[in-house]
Amino acid sequence: MAIKQTAGRDSLGTFAPQFAQLNDDVLFGEVWSREAQLSLRDRSLVTVVALLAQGLVDASFQYHLTTAKKNGITRTEVAEILTHAAFYVGWPKAWAAFRMAKDVWAEDGAAEDGKTLHQQEMVFPIGAPNDGFAAYFIGQSYLYPLSTHQVGVYNVTFEPGCRNNWHIHHAKSGGGQILLCLAGRGYYQAEGQDAQALSPGDVINIPAGVKHWHGAAPESWFSHLAIEVPGEGTQNEWCEPVDDAAYKSLK
Repeated sequence: MAIKQTAGRDSLGTFAPQFAQLNDDVLFGEVWSREAQLSLRDRSLVTVVALLAQGLVDASFQYHLTTAKKNGITRTEVAEILTHAAFYVGWPKAWAAFRMAKDVWAEDGAAEDGKTLHQQEMVFPIGAPNDGFAAYFIGQSYLYPLSTHQVGVYNVTFEPGCRNNWHIHHAKSGGGQILLCLAGRGYYQAEGQDAQALSPGDVINIPAGVKHWHGAAPESWFSHLAIEVPGEGTQNEWCEPVDDAAYKSLK
């Protein structure tokens, strides 16, 4: 997909229209859009290091750091990239780049620190982003399978404010789910009942056929083990998201 860029025309369109056209249409519209040759992530990495090597830690460098973040380079990765490059391009240049990178990845740093502290509260890993079920969650969740034989057991972690949609575990017989709360603070609510605050050590038994949701409190990470109760003809039905106003009113 071609990248739409207007920075050249916005800044230099009347003063240097040919340069503006080359910047917007050729550099970004053609070169940056050649994803079959290099991914946008890889192009960001190359560009950041090339600018750093020249000591060009100016507004354009900040733009390319922000673009690198959008293209998937993480806070941990950019720190390693700048550290490695420092031995080749010069220590003072890296210091200047780090000052700018800290600002670009500031929010990620706060989230990463919270995630690290949460991990220290429990023995089971947080796991990978729960992308396979992302459509049924508000916010970011993580999943780590502990057992996929005999009985399914999964560590599910919710970032602050994350919760899953209302859903139902159906079964012809047996079935349902058990939640064992591990760390942080969260909520569980069955349809027609008040939401229940959850803390480490709490156990929730969810029979088949009960419409419900669960997730983190707005200000806290939260993890629970989700245990699939064996049954006949089991399947999950995902329903509507939890209403924002109702969620934010929880104590």
